[in-house]
Formats: sequence, C-alpha cells, structure tokens
Amino acid sequence: MKKLFCALLALAFFLPLAAQTEASAQDTSWKHLYRETPEKINDLVHTKLEVRFDYDKAYLYGKAWITLAPHFYPTDSLTLDAKGMQINKVTLAGGKPLHYVYDSLKLYINLGKTYKGGEKYTVFIDYVSKPNEYKVKGSAAITDAKGLYFINPKGEEKNKPTQIWTQGETEATSVWCPTIDRPNQKSTQEISMTVPAKYVTLSNGALTSSKKNADGTRTDTWKMDLPHAPYLFFMGVGDFAVIKDKYKNKEVNYYVEHEYASVARKIFGHTPEMIGFFSRILNYEYPWNKFSQMVGRDYVSGAMENTTATLYQEGAQQDARELIDGNTWEGTIAHELFHHWFGDLVTSESWSNLTLNESFANYSQVMWFEYKYGKDAGDEENYSDMGGYLRSESDHKNLVRYYYPDKEAMFDAVSYNKGGRILHMLRNYVGDSAFFKSLHLYLTTNKFKSAEAHQLRMAFEEITGKDLNWFWNQWYFGAGHPVLDINYVYNDEKHEVEVIVNQKQEGAPFILPIAVDIYEGGKKERKQAWLRNRADTLRFSYTRRPDLVNVDADKVLLAEKTDHKTLENYLHQYKYAANYLDRREAIDFAAHQNDPKGLELMKTAIKDKYHGLRTYAISQLNMQDETVRNAVEPILADNAAKDPKSSARSAALSLLATYRDPKYKSLFEKYIHDSSYSVSGSALEGLFAIDSSAALGYAKKLSAYPAKGKLVESITGILISSGDETGFDVISNVFDDMPPSQAKFNLLMPLTEILGKMRDTQKVKTGVDMIVSFRESIPEHYGLSPFIDNLLQRIISQKEAARQTSMAPAVFQEQIDYLRSKLSGK
Repeated sequence: MKKLFCALLALAFFLPLAAQTEASAQDTSWKHLYRETPEKINDLVHTKLEVRFDYDKAYLYGKAWITLAPHFYPTDSLTLDAKGMQINKVTLAGGKPLHYVYDSLKLYINLGKTYKGGEKYTVFIDYVSKPNEYKVKGSAAITDAKGLYFINPKGEEKNKPTQIWTQGETEATSVWCPTIDRPNQKSTQEISMTVPAKYVTLSNGALTSSKKNADGTRTDTWKMDLPHAPYLFFMGVGDFAVIKDKYKNKEVNYYVEHEYASVARKIFGHTPEMIGFFSRILNYEYPWNKFSQMVGRDYVSGAMENTTATLYQEGAQQDARELIDGNTWEGTIAHELFHHWFGDLVTSESWSNLTLNESFANYSQVMWFEYKYGKDAGDEENYSDMGGYLRSESDHKNLVRYYYPDKEAMFDAVSYNKGGRILHMLRNYVGDSAFFKSLHLYLTTNKFKSAEAHQLRMAFEEITGKDLNWFWNQWYFGAGHPVLDINYVYNDEKHEVEVIVNQKQEGAPFILPIAVDIYEGGKKERKQAWLRNRADTLRFSYTRRPDLVNVDADKVLLAEKTDHKTLENYLHQYKYAANYLDRREAIDFAAHQNDPKGLELMKTAIKDKYHGLRTYAISQLNMQDETVRNAVEPILADNAAKDPKSSARSAALSLLATYRDPKYKSLFEKYIHDSSYSVSGSALEGLFAIDSSAALGYAKKLSAYPAKGKLVESITGILISSGDETGFDVISNVFDDMPPSQAKFNLLMPLTEILGKMRDTQKVKTGVDMIVSFRESIPEHYGLSPFIDNLLQRIISQKEAARQTSMAPAVFQEQIDYLRSKLSGK
C-alpha cells in the first residue's frame, strides 16, 4: 500500500498535525490493550466466488464456496467476517443447511459435526453485499474502508467513467466476500464476475475463461492457484484500454483510461525491467503468473499491491508533458511491485508487524532509483523519506508495536519511512551480499506464509553469523532516533583529533556502528567506530591536520545531526566526499555564510553533476544579497538555456525572472512553448516580470488549451494579477478534475487568491465548494481542516474589506455568509 497524500504532502506538512491530533486524543484505553496475532481456529484453503453487480443499487449478488480446515484442534464451528451483508443461505457444499447467527459483522456457523485438525470442509453462502450501506472510518493510508466501490454506476457524472474496484487492506474484503479477514490467513482463489459485455475485468491470477451471455453480459473467471491473504483479493471492472507488455513469458499489462493509452508505456513501461531487477537482487524469481496494473477513479488510497493486480489512484495517469518533468509515480510502481515479495509472498502475520510489508516496499524505491538513475538518485530518495519521518513527530512509536488505537494507525511514517531507513542502515552494516542473501533466506523459508519481525532477524543471523538482537531491540522494538551533536578538537602537538559525539535525545543512548573518513587532501582513510554512550570521544591520529573528518561517512544514519564543521571542512567535503548528502550538507552550510569561499561553493553547486542538487542549490541561493545575485546570474542564465533536466531548467528560469532584465525576454518567450509544463510556466512568469502585457497575451492563449502543474499556476496567477476573472475557469476546471494530490494542494493558494478578488457570487460559491470538497476528501487526522479554514478566513477578510468600499455591499455579504457556513465545524 502506498499511502494517499501521505506519500506526497502529509509527510511534508500534515503529519506533524496528525501526530498532535493523535497525542491529544482523549481515549487512551488502547494503551493497555495488547493486539495479539489473530488466533487460527480454522484455516482458509480455497475461496470460490460467483458474483454479479447491480449498478443501480450498488449491490453485489454473490455465491461463495469457502473451503477450510481446522488449524490444529478439532472444531464444530466457524466464524467468518461478513460486514454489512444480507445473508440468504448457508449450507455445506453438498446442500445440507447449517445453523448460523449473523450480527451484521460476523457470521457464526454451526458446522453440524466436529472436524479434526487438517480435515477439509466447504461451506456455501448465498449473500448480498451492500457496501454503500456499510459505514466505517478509514486511515492515513486508506481514506475509506467499505471494500467494494461503484464509481459513477449510473453514468450520471459527466466525464467520469463507470468503474468497479475493490480495496481489501486492512480488513475490508469481508464487505464483499465472506472470509476470515486476517493477514495471517492465506487462500487460493477463483472468482467469476458477470459484467456488462462492454467492460473488461481484472482479478488475481489468470483469466481462465470468458463467456458471453444472452442478456448482453459476459462472465469472466479468474483463478489464483497460489495462496495469498484475503486483503489482497481484487476485482476491477470498467472500460479500460489494456496495453500488453511482458516480462520473460509472463503477462505485464496496463489498464488505463483510453485517453492515456498512448502514454501507458511511458508511465508503466519500466515495469518489466523492475521485475527483472528485483528478481536478481533477491535471487528469487517473481513468483506470480502475471503483473497487471490498473488505474481507478476516486481511489481511496495511493496504490494497492493486490496480488498480480495492482490498483493505482488516477493521479498515476499523467500526460506526455507531465512525464517530461519526470514520472512522479515511478517510485510507487516499484513500491507496489516489491510488495509481491514482501507482503504478498511473505505477509506480516499481524498489523503490529506491518514493517515486514511496508518498510520493504518503501525501501524498494531507494534501491530502484539507485539502480536505474545512480547512487545520487537513491540517496536523494532515502534522505527525502528520512525527512518525512523526522517531521512526523512519531518518535514515541516503536516500529513493531502491539499497542495502538486501531489497526489503521499502523500505516504511518514509522512503518513506512522509518522502517525503510532502518533497512538502509542494516544493509550498510552487514554489507550488500549478506543483506540480499538474508532476504533470500527469509523469503524461501516463509514463502506463502505469514511472518513476524523475529523471523527476519533469524534469517539475518543465520547468514551473517552475528547476534542481531541489539539491532532489533533498538530499532524494531524501540522508539525514537539519535539526536547527535558532533564536535572536533585538534591537537597538532599530539597529531590527534578527538571527535566528541553527544547523544541529545531523551531516553537511552543508541548503539551506532559508524564509518569515519579522514581526509588529507584528496587522500581518504576510513576508520570504523561504535557509539554506545550518552557521550563518546573517538580519537584518531594524523601526520598533518586533516582537511576533513567526516563522521557517518556513508551518510546512512537515521538521526538528527548538528555537525560543527567549518566552512573549510565543508568545501573539502563537497569536493572530495562522493555522496549526495555530503554535497547537500555542504550546500546547506555554505548558503548561509557571508564568505566568498561559500559563494564559490554555491556557484559550483548550481552546476552539480546531479540535477536534484542543482535544483536544490538554486533554491538555497540568497538572492537578497547583491553580491550573490551578480555572481550567479550568468550561471543561472546558462542553466536556464541549456540544463538538460527540465526541472532544473525551470528552477533556473524562475530565479532568472527575479532580475527583471529585458535582455532575457527572448529566452522566456522561447521557453513558454516548451513541452515541459514546469519550464513553460516558469518562462511565462519570467516574461510577466519583464513585459506584463505580452505575458497576459500568452496566458490568455494558453488558457484555451489543457495544462497542468506549474503552467496552470502561472496562467492563473497572471490572469488574477490582471483582474481577468477567466483565471477562475482555468484553475477550477483543473482543480475539480484532480484527485487529492500534491499538485492539487499546490493550486489551493492561487485558487484562494482569485476567489478573494472575484465579484461573481456563483463562481465564488463554486470555488469554495471545491476547496471544501478537497478538505473533506482527506482524513481528519491529517490536520488539513485548520489549514483550509485559514484560507477561507483569508477570503472572508478580503470580502469584508471589499464590502466596506463597494456600492453593492449585499453581494459581498452573501459571499461572506456562505464562506462562514463552510468553515469546519459549522
């Protein structure tokens, strides 16, 4: 599961509020409620379903044949999860009626006889699933949990396709399929779906038959011959273009809306290469028969690793111009694919052990980017995700935790971001060979079963020969992270440097194996050391004073660090230390130094070999300093004209615009027509700074064509500044069509700005409704409501000021009243 919004926006902004919300919750009884691994009384063996859909009622009419066996002890009863259903009949497979009690959540069945451990039996259930009548809260990862979703079932919403899709995690498959809805259960599966013949279907496993019926429907039967957990069961139905690809002899298919058929391979086309890469590093060939990927409308999460049938939120459908700036969903594709080993093949036995699923999937993104785009790209992903955890204020939570308010609370920055960084440290500590051999052993030992964190530890211990209880106790069963303060004392008489590391975090000190690189010129000597105490002093000898002592030389520690290096140290670090974070740390320090040498480093950094650091260095330039402005201008101009990466070129253009120099007009006009939305938008803003009339003309022309991202923001901003209310039509059309995403969040400010200036009451109400709908689409614990309310209050203030000077104050009063009615809690 790749979390909706949390992956893009919440980790950067809202999760701190989420943490505060959780911390302030009045009900703390969960702190004393141990969440045990679900007991296995009966084991699922096979699930066979026959289903058809009522689009008018949003019902599923189902027949289920469920084969089970007592896990060990004899039993004469069976309890199934069946949420919000209508149960019509329960029998044994041969037709013998069974006595049962149903309480709307669970189905309690008297089997009529006692079955011994391992003795198989099959129950038949005739039922109706009514997902829209079942009310349940979602989570940070999954905004709703009704299991089965009818999207625009009656075709009443213009420009929205009719679709059906399911979302099982955490325990919502039981809304549409009676089952034992627990992650430590596994079942083979057969699903027959009867659907309108015009639609295609997707489910787990292989399509074994497709039969046309006389009533204009078609029945597709999908079989999954390998066992997997119920939360991974999937059905998808709709009018999709199916783009066929392959990995070796296995199907790799992409289900997208027809509009995106031409770019489907640009979005998903690395998938076969990803499968091959992950198969190689794990030395475990992709275990399933196919890997299909579907994009669903109004999806309640970011993406979901349904076995062989991954589902993505509609934001994955990017047009060709968006993809020029980079496929923002590539990491998510890797994430969901890697789940097919970690989560689908071997599944966490309980939500307490979710790290065995999500931490690995999170870390797969680092491994993929490192392989495909180089170490800097992998390190950037790792650093970004570490920041997401550090900002989340979740340092009070264990990675594996048996006390939590609800299972949905496990889907957080600890299970994802922190767990991924822990794997990164473990990989560095044991080495690549041992790391991947340990993963291979873990997978082969536990394949098609469920596991807990200790089984992962035992696999690493068997391969490495090391006792790793200290690592697991600290990182898996402990909370928090180190906060390090690093100082250096040089003694040239003794030819010795003392590295003094103080751990400032609350609680016990962390045990940290670290690498320390000592540089004399370009020559590097590596030392290995351990930090174990609240204060550690490491001593290293030298022949001449080192130019740099680089603590955590591989830059792998999950930690907050205050490193008391000098500018000279950082200059050396940028030049000679190879890692992404080495260079980024040097940029951060130099950017805030009023020193010519620091400026020289910044000039070098905006030409860094890695585009991510070029862009970052540009963002850190102190453009209020005239010396900096003059020194970097020719470099920015060169980058704006020639940088091969559109995102870096866009950043250079944006900063170049601040010079307001007419000599750049032709450059800006050239790049207004660039195929990259970000470059085009930055160029348009640059022209506006020089020639507002010309920029307005371009903005009006461009507003007639589809646009996204930075270009929409730029067009709208220019139209707003000119007093042209058609800017509302541009931004509202784009905003309304967007799923919840970082891009949609970015449009909140320009939308708010134009609403504050508009006189058209109906359009103001429409825009406000869009903002409120966005607020309500995001779970409350993200803390979005206060932010949205602040925006609405800002509009109210603008309307109140306008009312004071208006000849028609009643118009503005009506808008003010409407805005106040939309504040959260009203």
